[in-house]
Formats: sequence, C-alpha cells, structure tokens
Amino acid sequence: MLKKLLSGLFGSGEAKPENAKAAEPVEYNGYQIVSEPAEQSGQFRVSGWIRKPGENGEVREHRFERSDLVPGREACDQLMVSKAQRYIDQIGDDMFESR
Repeated sequence: MLKKLLSGLFGSGEAKPENAKAAEPVEYNGYQIVSEPAEQSGQFRVSGWIRKPGENGEVREHRFERSDLVPGREACDQLMVSKAQRYIDQIGDDMFESR
C-alpha cells in the first residue's frame, strides 16, 4: 500500500501506452485513414493517421488522436474511421496547416 501511495506521488512507473499494429488504410474522399490505436490498460485508444497523397507523390499526413477508449480492437478501428470521416468532412485540407 505504501508503494502504491509513493508511486502516485513520484510517478507510477507504469509503461506508457504502446501502439498496436496499424490497420489497413481506408480510402475516403481522396484521403487514407489508418487506424493505429494505442493499447492502454487492456483497452484501445482511438488514434491513427489521416493521409492525403499529393500530385507530386508527396504525402501529407495528420496525426489523429482522441480520448476515447474502446475495449475491442475491431470496434476501435471502426470508431477511428467514423470519427476521421467526420473530421475530414468538417476540416478538409485545413488539418494539414500549421497551427
């Protein structure tokens, strides 16, 4: 119990979330959505990449991360694609602009 209390004060020593293997890209309106969830405490965090190939072969990409935790990998991949599609519809190419 004392160890748990001290670890809370000085850092838990727990491993950071590890990215699971990336899923196959999903094409959507000229973009590629790649789910690459972070495994965390037996669940999966919605995260991955939105990529858009350019005319000159250069690929622009945007790291897409959300706070959602999902118990299953397949459900996480589906939620990632759904959220990324909505984000693409709302933001479009502006996501690639520096903030």
